[in-house]
Amino acid sequence: MPFTMRYETPVRFVLETKPREVYWLGPDASVYEAIELMATKSIGAVLVLEEGKLVGIISERDYARKVILKGKSSRETAIKEIMSSPVVFVTPECRVDEAMKLMTERRIRHLPIVEDDRVIGVVSIGDLVKFLVSEQAATITQLHAYITGRYPA
Repeated sequence: MPFTMRYETPVRFVLETKPREVYWLGPDASVYEAIELMATKSIGAVLVLEEGKLVGIISERDYARKVILKGKSSRETAIKEIMSSPVVFVTPECRVDEAMKLMTERRIRHLPIVEDDRVIGVVSIGDLVKFLVSEQAATITQLHAYITGRYPA
């Protein structure tokens, strides 16, 4: 049968379905700056780059658990004090199913994609789910056409 689910598709293809802009700050920026960037860009995490290298990631969860609950000031706390590091990341050739498994096992919601030591994008668990749902819808459409005899030979 000519139909396959695309769990084995590389995450490179998921990146092609979304804007490629990567939002980042340096490790000495304040947590307030990171939260402000997240709010402005409607994103849930900001990468931390130093001299072009990925050194950390800060998420809304980090903010809630490491600043708010500990009574710290977001304006006086540097990102490097609370960022998650080392960062879990994958290459563009990592399969969607492997990326989802990694994110589930590590309990992370944002996964940087790194190629030749350079961040080329970030996928969220929502991006991966959206991709798979669209693939499933396409497969259902193809199967329906096949069953009803309208599938092109």
